[in-house]
Order: sequence, then structure tokens, then C-alpha cells
Amino acid sequence: MDNDYFAIDAILAENQKIQCTFKVDVPDMGHLGGGADRDIKALTKVPIPMWLAYIMLFSDWADFNIPAPFGSRVRNALKAEPRSVRLSALVGAGGLWYGFGKMIMDILNDEQGDGMSKILTETFRGRLTEVIDQAQHFAALGPSGGGNSVEDTAQSFREGLDGTERELFALAQDSAKRTKRWYESNDRARR
Repeated sequence: MDNDYFAIDAILAENQKIQCTFKVDVPDMGHLGGGADRDIKALTKVPIPMWLAYIMLFSDWADFNIPAPFGSRVRNALKAEPRSVRLSALVGAGGLWYGFGKMIMDILNDEQGDGMSKILTETFRGRLTEVIDQAQHFAALGPSGGGNSVEDTAQSFREGLDGTERELFALAQDSAKRTKRWYESNDRARR
């Protein structure tokens, strides 16, 4: 995922909220917490979007906790079997788990950032083979290859993927369809 200012994926990932604990009183910003308070008091926990959290964290006005989609429960599930976790259900907004993770990784210290990078990389590697395999499988079945149950299975599989994985799935599926058409057209030409 690109952190380009104009990239839609970056904009969606930056809209994810993280829980921040304020270290200082911040006047006239109580609306961030969604309550009726005028000010944010020190030690108040407020979920704020990533684009604003950068300012709060780097100004040393707040600290944050690692969000639940990257907490120990999810990490343990990913270590056990990365393919069994529905990444799209963890973050919402198009399921950009990898993009959100990269943004979290960027604000962590070096040791924690390296750990987050390892989790993201190992998860991607652990899931990539199945994403490509399933894309080729469903592409080979074609539009009439087995009826609604096959289409439902393909849709269910795609819904569990992260946005990046869905893009790769679509590319691999398109590639498999084109390869099949090319092979069939060359096979007819040889006869």
C-alpha cells in the first residue's frame, strides 16, 4: 500500500481510529471524544483517527495502545494459522488490515515496529499461496462451473480477504482466465 496523499487506500487506512490516552489537558477539543465536555482532560481515553493521532502522538500530548486488530489475541491466531483469520472483519472500511498495520508500525519505536513488520510479512506470506490458488481455482470453473454454491463459496472467500489480498485475487483470477483463453485458442489453431 502506498502512503501517497492521493491514494484512496491510504486515506481509508488513515481514517481508522486508535485509542489515545491524553497526557495533558487540551482545551476546546472535547468534541473529539463525542461527549458534552468542552475540554479533554489528562488521562482521558479518546478514539481518534490515525491522521489526527500522528499530531497528538508526535507532539507528546498523548500515548496509544496497540489496536485490537493487532493485539495478542489476533497475533496468536495468525501465528497458529494465518489463513483462518478473516482480516476484513478486523478493521472495517474496506478491510485494509495491512495498510492500517503499516501506519501503526510507522508510529511505533524500532523494536515494536520490527515486531509489527514481522507479523504483517508472515501473515501475507502465509495467506498468499491460498489467495492465488483459490483465484485460479474459481477462474478455472468459469461462470457456469458449478452453480450458485461455487459462486457463494468464492464470494465468501473473497469477503474474508484484506483489500490488498482482494486486488491480488482479482489479478490472479483474470490472469488465469486469460491464460486459459490463450491456451484454448492455440490448441484450436494446432488442430
